Amino acid sequence: MISSGQTVIRRGGVQDAGFIAELHAHSWRTTYTGIVPEEGLGDGMVAQRRELWSLRLAADYGEPENTPELLVAERAGEAVGFIYLVPQPDGGVLIDNLHVRPGLTSGGIGHELLAAARAHVAERHPGAALSLEVLRDNTRAIAFYEREGAERVRAQVGEFPGGFLLPEYVYAWPAGRVAVGSDRSDPADRS
Repeated sequence: MISSGQTVIRRGGVQDAGFIAELHAHSWRTTYTGIVPEEGLGDGMVAQRRELWSLRLAADYGEPENTPELLVAERAGEAVGFIYLVPQPDGGVLIDNLHVRPGLTSGGIGHELLAAARAHVAERHPGAALSLEVLRDNTRAIAFYEREGAERVRAQVGEFPGGFLLPEYVYAWPAGRVAVGSDRSDPADRS
């Protein structure tokens, strides 16, 4: 468990599936309205996310180095965000999800989750690069990742549940810059 001021970052597990599903769906509806087609944000999203997260968090991935990691941010004992890290076949680690409860963004929770994730990757996957995919039109998230020192690696098209395709970017912290403090970003610029 990591504590910094009022935020506690803890390892998550199957008991968090309900919260993660609700936050994931709510965050998508809030952030992606106007970016993702409406059918991708429909009524069945919470149930679909609950099934997804229940399966993900209960699965046996075998060796620890192959096991995804869920980190949950709490404030005053209430879960307010999460980040999900997935080891990749190439030895890197993918940030598959990073969500903060709508209304609490720009309060430092995303920064704290990302810092904890970077520390986790540096410790558990030494020498690994850390990457993520972000929708091209999610300019707020892009600005956040760039402030955090991530570099745009490439543009691509992502396929989303429901089969729709959307343009996205891949951002990364190269292997030598994953550890917190090893990037060139100015901490004063972080949200």
